[in-house]
Amino acid sequence: MGARRSEKPMNDGSHNNSPAVGYRGATACVAAGITYRQLDYWARTDLVGPSIQGASGSGSQRLYSFRDILVLKIVKRLLDTGVSLQNIRSAVEHLRSRGVADLESMTLMSDGVSIYECSSADEIVDLLQGGQGVFGIAINRVWSEVEGSLATLQSESVSDGATVISGDDELSIRRSRKHA
Repeated sequence: MGARRSEKPMNDGSHNNSPAVGYRGATACVAAGITYRQLDYWARTDLVGPSIQGASGSGSQRLYSFRDILVLKIVKRLLDTGVSLQNIRSAVEHLRSRGVADLESMTLMSDGVSIYECSSADEIVDLLQGGQGVFGIAINRVWSEVEGSLATLQSESVSDGATVISGDDELSIRRSRKHA
């Protein structure tokens, strides 16, 4: 199988335990490279919404997870390359159905019409030899960019809403485990 598309139901259940920190809308925008208007529209249309805390009326704020911000940045990249919103919705559903470890090793390829998941160099070559692939997005590169952005931005404790100083949040812990 050179590339695959999933019809799995949409869920964000890859994390059994809830994250320790979340990121407000303004922080998510900076890390994903999008405007607040895009963030708000995508949340209201259920393209990419906050998995930690949704808006619940006037004055309430959404709270996004690391994974949400990763998907926001991927959506932005797909839009920038001209992929249709309908195909992006399918890709988002597929990304939500995958585990975090799967995302790190995934490359999304597109011919501008369809989006394909490749998890090995051989799959990418097969896709390119078939004349289908035009561009690719290596999720692990996007992951690293989001990690780098969030390392300098403010996060908030999910349990009590307190500002979290970088170093004791989920992202910092994950990063330290990776380099250990």
